[in-house]
Amino acid sequence: MTEEIEDEFQNYFDAVGNGPDRCYLCRRTPAEVKFFFGFDEDGEPLDAAQHGIEDIVLEKMDIMSYRGERPVCAVCQLNMDAIALLDEMPVLRELSRQMREERERLWPPPTET
Repeated sequence: MTEEIEDEFQNYFDAVGNGPDRCYLCRRTPAEVKFFFGFDEDGEPLDAAQHGIEDIVLEKMDIMSYRGERPVCAVCQLNMDAIALLDEMPVLRELSRQMREERERLWPPPTET
């Protein structure tokens, strides 16, 4: 069992190029994702008293998916869920194509000074 876990983590780190633990899409670290949602690294809410959330703690500390092709953070997963729910996957595919094939056209023209 321990060997399987070690193999799984080795596969993950190989997939992301032996780099730090980061989201494949946005490159956020787990700590940055927790901060985005308003939590400290230990799962305690930031500014809890100000927002009246003293009793809330981020109990599930795993905010990155590791079982897919690449690790993805909870923020990117929510964004993908929203895109899918809005039936915008064809738009995302077209945007991806444009980014690959028409990169220069996507940038705004230079401004004259």
